[in-house]
Amino acid sequence: MIKDFICVNISTEDPAELVAFYHEKLGMPITFEGYGEYDGAKLAFGEQAPGIIIWNSGKWGKSSESKVELVFAASGTLDEMYEELRAKNVEIPEPRLAEWGGRELNLLDPDGNKIMILEE
Repeated sequence: MIKDFICVNISTEDPAELVAFYHEKLGMPITFEGYGEYDGAKLAFGEQAPGIIIWNSGKWGKSSESKVELVFAASGTLDEMYEELRAKNVEIPEPRLAEWGGRELNLLDPDGNKIMILEE
């Protein structure tokens, strides 16, 4: 049986752009930059925390044949985050009330992976 969740692998043709999106636009810390040119960068909220590993698909091949959906918790309100992301030129629809009753903000990263940000 499994005992822990470690990471999500995302391979991309432009690892520097994808790392910059998650780090500069969404504020995720980079906990590891391996092998130069982001050939194994990890973004996570702590050294031992599960994270997103971004690989250079041109060098290492595809980690998956499909896109992923990542779900995050907002540090403030979604309205504040929406305005902050728009100021950083991120194309993003307004926050919405989901069918399950909570508020969410949905967007795509530069590679087309889905991102859902939930309001606490």
